[in-house]
Amino acid sequence: MKRIERKHLKENDLAHTLESVRDYVEPRRNVLAKVGLFVVVALVAIVGLSLWRERNASRGEEALAQAMVALNAPVVPAGVTGEEGLPAAAQLGAAGTFATEEAKLNAAMPKLQTAADAYPDTDAGIQARYHLAGALAALGRHDQAIATFDEVTKRAGGDSLYGRMARLGKADAQARAGQLDAAIASWKTMTTEDADELPADAILMDLAKAYVQKGNTEEARKTFTEIVDKHPASPYTAQARAELENLKG
Repeated sequence: MKRIERKHLKENDLAHTLESVRDYVEPRRNVLAKVGLFVVVALVAIVGLSLWRERNASRGEEALAQAMVALNAPVVPAGVTGEEGLPAAAQLGAAGTFATEEAKLNAAMPKLQTAADAYPDTDAGIQARYHLAGALAALGRHDQAIATFDEVTKRAGGDSLYGRMARLGKADAQARAGQLDAAIASWKTMTTEDADELPADAILMDLAKAYVQKGNTEEARKTFTEIVDKHPASPYTAQARAELENLKG
């Protein structure tokens, strides 16, 4: 008997709940329908955006790969011969073999620019722009290289791997362009950062050399000494010691 009563009570509770739900839904049917439509549209948009990003990333990687073929192509100087007296480039039989480094970089840069501009915020696009900046620096186009390194840092983020590498590249380009004060400021900022991706000993060596070039022997001496004291196992330590001896002389 008690089991039957409990069953009736549950049925009554269910009926009451369903009735309450119906009373709530009926006057709000249009609103709820719009909310449901909005949710569906939002889900479709999210899925579509995800698919677009994946496709974009894939195309960016393909464009970067094509650019890197040119950038990594071997350089074989004109007139170099190999077996049987044939030109070495002909023996390699590799499309894209260049006679000079300059010719190779000039061939690679348009491809890198295309990949960087077409997919600017993807990993592939950022890498393409970084290599483009390096190619510009190698060709002595320092102002363009500095601006391109800045763009890499902006898009990748200053604390990312490529962001830090771009900051290093920018400082080097500044120094090569004769902008020693700017380069020194860049390197000094990086020496204060605790980041595994940054080669502290190499940065200190570049900074010390910039001080020497600028004629600031006191700061150069301090920086070379820091390399010796803080990085005794560094491959730059022997050079730092030699530079200290030169400064004493």
